[in-house]
Amino acid sequence: MFEGIFGTKKPEMKNIALLIDGPNVIRKDVRLDLQQVRMEVEKHGAIKVAKIFLDQYASDKLIEAMTNQGYETIITTGDVDVTMAVEAMVQAYNPAIGTIALLTRDIDFCPVLVKAKAMGKRTIVIGNEPGFSVALRNTADIVIVAEHR
Repeated sequence: MFEGIFGTKKPEMKNIALLIDGPNVIRKDVRLDLQQVRMEVEKHGAIKVAKIFLDQYASDKLIEAMTNQGYETIITTGDVDVTMAVEAMVQAYNPAIGTIALLTRDIDFCPVLVKAKAMGKRTIVIGNEPGFSVALRNTADIVIVAEHR
């Protein structure tokens, strides 16, 4: 394993932090299969962190369903995008994580991807049509277009 100037190990690129923008992709008009998303992401490595970000209006049933699928649910009363972006940066600084994977269609996450790449992380963005940001696609190293259920 490569030792950097500060004695930190080079991150294992196969270790993935998967972060999901719940309000943007868990909607009746979107209807993504999160198990299929997980299987597609796992083709690129091992998911070590799997979190879904939901707003305060998320039902107990939705929270339970996400937990049962193996996602840690993060409930926020503020802007979900801000909370998820902060977590993405926390994972970008995590030496055990080599890849940041974001399930979102939102262009607001482009700066997060740029920063993660500048830190030597590989980036994956998962989204679907309609509304999957072209700029977001162009920023990520790997793009996965998710299918509707």
